[in-house]
Amino acid sequence: MSNIAGKVVVITGASSGIGEATSRLLAQKGAHVVLGARRIDRLEAITSAIGGTAEFMQLDVTKREQMEEIVNFAREKFGHVDVIVNNAGIMPLSKLEALKVNEWDQMIDVNIRGVLHGISAGLPVMKEQGFGQFINIASIGAYTVSPTAAVYCATKFAVRAITDGLRQEAGNDIRVTLVSPGVTESELADSISDELARAAMKEYRQISIPSSAIASSILFAIEQPAEVDVSEMVVRPTGSLS
Repeated sequence: MSNIAGKVVVITGASSGIGEATSRLLAQKGAHVVLGARRIDRLEAITSAIGGTAEFMQLDVTKREQMEEIVNFAREKFGHVDVIVNNAGIMPLSKLEALKVNEWDQMIDVNIRGVLHGISAGLPVMKEQGFGQFINIASIGAYTVSPTAAVYCATKFAVRAITDGLRQEAGNDIRVTLVSPGVTESELADSISDELARAAMKEYRQISIPSSAIASSILFAIEQPAEVDVSEMVVRPTGSLS
């Protein structure tokens, strides 16, 4: 049996896409999963479908106190926290000249501050218990920039930098993994309000992989022996050019 059985995993952005697929897969493998997202109706449905190994809490990752609450809830419910998957993210693409400043701010708040809030909530707990793992979800946009994606890519570059900094600082007892998906089937593109960017993304996303592929990558990173840290993975469609 995989050593993932019995592990306690907090997953943000768990109401759809990668977060939902990861919650279902890890629970299937015997983990206790604690789902967090803003859409409580979706969380209730997913948790009910998973069954007794799953719990949920409404979560806005831009609120530091809410991230602390879900980590504390997981710890109180199951006794410890093995893994935090910082998955929540948004991608309202547009050219800079469109001046969608509010959307820039939202991406910074969710994609960067959300990850930092996950780290700030989980790191003291993991230090105290002497073990743990952070899995931060970035993007292929953490490695290259394309038109309409300057701010989005900047947030993912930041996640990549934060993750590697945490890895270097965390010590021998805490593992740190960056997973960077390529084009993946999800609701991520639904947040694009700019018509030109939406049309371009529809064309770009014709070649994609299912969210379950990223969930499997997360599973792989978790189930490695404690002395093995899978530091960075890029997971993309075979036919992808970027």
